[in-house]
Amino acid sequence: MSRERQDDLPQDEFEDEEDTLPGAEPALAPAEAAPGALKAGIEVIQQFAKHLPNRPGVYRMFDRAGEVLYVGKAKSLKNRVTSYARGMAHTNAVARMIAETANMEFVTTGTETEALLLESNLIKQLRPRYNVLLRDDKSFPYILLTGDHDAPAILKHRGSRQRKGDYFGPFASVWAVTRTIDALQKAFLIRTCADSFYENRTRPCLLFQIKRCAGPCTGEVSIPEYQALADQARDFLSGRSSAVKQLLSARMQVAAEELEFEKAARYRDRLAALSAVQAGQDINTQGVEEADVFAIDEQAGQFCVEIFFFRNHQNWGNRALFPRADRSLTPAEVLASVVAQFYDDKPPPRLVLLSHPVEEIELIGQALSARAGRKVEVAHPKRGERADLMAHAVKNAREALSRKLADNAGQSALLAALGAAFGMETAPRRVEVYDNSHIMGTNAVGGMIVAGSDGFVKNQYRTFNISTDTIAGDDFGMMREVLTRRFAKLAKEEGIILGPHPEEAADAAVSKDAPEGDGAATTILRDVPEGASQDEGSRGKSRKAPKPRKDEDGFPSRPDLVIVDGGKGQFSAALKIMKDLGAADIPLVAIAKGEDRNAMRETFHMEGREPFKLQPRDPALYFIQRLRDEAHRFAIGTHRAKRKRETMKNPLDEIPGIGPSRKRALLLHFGTVKAIQRAKLDDLMRTPGVNAATAKAVHDFFHDA
Repeated sequence: MSRERQDDLPQDEFEDEEDTLPGAEPALAPAEAAPGALKAGIEVIQQFAKHLPNRPGVYRMFDRAGEVLYVGKAKSLKNRVTSYARGMAHTNAVARMIAETANMEFVTTGTETEALLLESNLIKQLRPRYNVLLRDDKSFPYILLTGDHDAPAILKHRGSRQRKGDYFGPFASVWAVTRTIDALQKAFLIRTCADSFYENRTRPCLLFQIKRCAGPCTGEVSIPEYQALADQARDFLSGRSSAVKQLLSARMQVAAEELEFEKAARYRDRLAALSAVQAGQDINTQGVEEADVFAIDEQAGQFCVEIFFFRNHQNWGNRALFPRADRSLTPAEVLASVVAQFYDDKPPPRLVLLSHPVEEIELIGQALSARAGRKVEVAHPKRGERADLMAHAVKNAREALSRKLADNAGQSALLAALGAAFGMETAPRRVEVYDNSHIMGTNAVGGMIVAGSDGFVKNQYRTFNISTDTIAGDDFGMMREVLTRRFAKLAKEEGIILGPHPEEAADAAVSKDAPEGDGAATTILRDVPEGASQDEGSRGKSRKAPKPRKDEDGFPSRPDLVIVDGGKGQFSAALKIMKDLGAADIPLVAIAKGEDRNAMRETFHMEGREPFKLQPRDPALYFIQRLRDEAHRFAIGTHRAKRKRETMKNPLDEIPGIGPSRKRALLLHFGTVKAIQRAKLDDLMRTPGVNAATAKAVHDFFHDA
C-alpha cells in the first residue's frame, strides 16, 4: 500500500506565539498536551464518517468558532475521513488539527480530477490554517495586446483577464514587462496610450517623433497597416518569432536594393530590437518553447519554490515563493500542492517541469489540462536540456531560501534589540508605526506601516482618510482619530479583546460542545453559535469573548509595540486613546526629531520614563529610523495620491448615471467641462450616445449647483 499523499496530511502548521525563529519546533505535541481534546475530535470525525459515500469529493474541517482548519480532496471520502478517526500514526500537526475539529462539510464530485480543482480553489479562497498556503503569488504581470479597438494597444496588465484581447505571460516582474514592451514598441511601433488619449489627439505625440509609435491616432499610418503591425507583434509573442524576423529581414533587403536606405535602416532597428528581447535573458532554450519550471528546496523546516517562466524559447524571469507548510511534509508533497494552487487563477503552459517526482503527477496533468482546455504535460526531467534547466532552478531555489533565512535571522536580531532598547521582556513580533501627512490641513491622511520578523509586512499597511471634523492642521487631533479608528476596529470588528478582563478571559476559555452531524445530506453545514444568524456562523464570528486572531502565516494582528512620529504632545494624545480603548498594556513610543532635525539625535517618550536618547551607534536606533522613514514615505505617498485625485477630479464623475462612455461622448462633443456646464438642455440631448434622461441629469446637476 502506498504511503499517504499530501491530501492525507494537513499541510500547514499553526505556529505558537513563541515560535518566532525559522525551523523552531512547537513546545508540546498536541496529542500529548490535550488527549481529551484529541479524543473529542476523533469522535466528531467518526460521526461524520458513518454516513459518507464511497465517492470522490472535497472535505472541510472546522473548529468550534466556525473557522476553516483544513481543506482536502479524496478519491473516496469515506476512506479518507475514516483514516483521521483511527487515532494513530499522526504527526503533531495532524493530531492538533483533529483535536480542534468540531464540524465538517463535504462536497462530492464526479471525478478525482474535479476534486483536485475544487480543493485548490477552496484553499485559495479560505486560506485554511493547516494547508500549504501560497504567498505573494497574486501579482504576476502580463502583457496585453488589446482587442476591443481598431488600433490595438500594448499594455501592462494585472488582475483578472476581463478585457478583450491577447494576454502574454506571466512575467516574473514588472521590470521584465517594461523592458519587453519597450523593445516591442521599437520593433512594431505599437501604441501604449489609453483609448481616451488616442481619441482626443489632433497631432502625433512625442512617441511618434522618436519612432516608438506608428501614429494611427492622426492617420500617419492607415488602420489596416497598423493592424498588420499589431499582428506581427502578436505572432512574435505567440512564438512565431522566426517568421516575423524573416519577414522584416526580407523587407530590409528589398528596401536596400531599391536604394531606400532610410526605410532599410528602420527595418534594421526593428530587427535589433527583437534580437534584444531574445538575447537579453540569463537562460534561453532551444528545445523548450513554452514551460514553467518548478524547483523546491528545504532548509531548517522552511520551503522555497522557485518558478522560471519560459515562453517563445525565452526566459521571462523567475520568482521565489515561500509557502507555509507543515515541517513533516516532504518537498514533493509541498510541491504538488503549490502547483495545484498556482494555476487556480492562471492559464497553465503546455509543459510544467517539477524538480521532484510527485506521486499524483498524472492527476495534476489531467487537472491542468481540464483547466486549460488542451493537453498540459507535467513531467520530472532526468536528462537533457530539461534537466539542465531544472538544475539551474534548484540552485536558485537553494540560494533564495538561504537569503530568506539570513534576512529573517537579521530581522529577528533587530527586533530583539528594539525590545531591549524600550525595556520589553520579549522581542516584539509585530511593530506598528503611525504618521500623518497633509498640507495646511488639506487632504489629510494617516498611515500605518507594519514590521515583523520578515521585514516590512506591506499587506498589513493601512491608510486613514482624516475626516473634515478634525480641525485643519491639528496634528494631535489627527493622530487621535487614526488611533481611535485603528484600535476600535481591532477590538470590535475583528473580534480581538485588548487587555481582557479576567472574567472575560475565563469565559473565552470555555468551549462549546462539538456539534453532531446528521449524515442526511452530502453537504453538511457546520453548527451556528447560539443566538447568531446563519450568516454570522458561516463567517465564524462568535458572540463569546474571542481570542486574538492570527493570519494564515501565524503573524499576529495585535501589535506588540506602537510607535508614533511626534513629541510629547503626540505621545500624550496617543496614550490617552490607547488607555480609553483598553490597550494600555501595549508599549507606546513617540519619536521626537533631533536637534536641528538631525538624525541620530532623536528623543524618545515612553510612559514611566523620562525622555531619553539612544546611543548614536546603537543598531536599534538605525532600525527605528528605518521604520520612521518607511512610515513617512507611506504617509506622504498616500497624501500625494489623494491630492492628485482631488486636483484631477472631473465634475462629471459626481453625476449619477454618467459612466466612462457617456463622459467620453460629452467631452468629445463639447470639448471641455465648462462648455458642458454652459450647454442648454436641447444641446445636451443632441449629443451622440446621450439619451434625454441623461441630458436632463447633466443639465440639472450644473444648474442646481
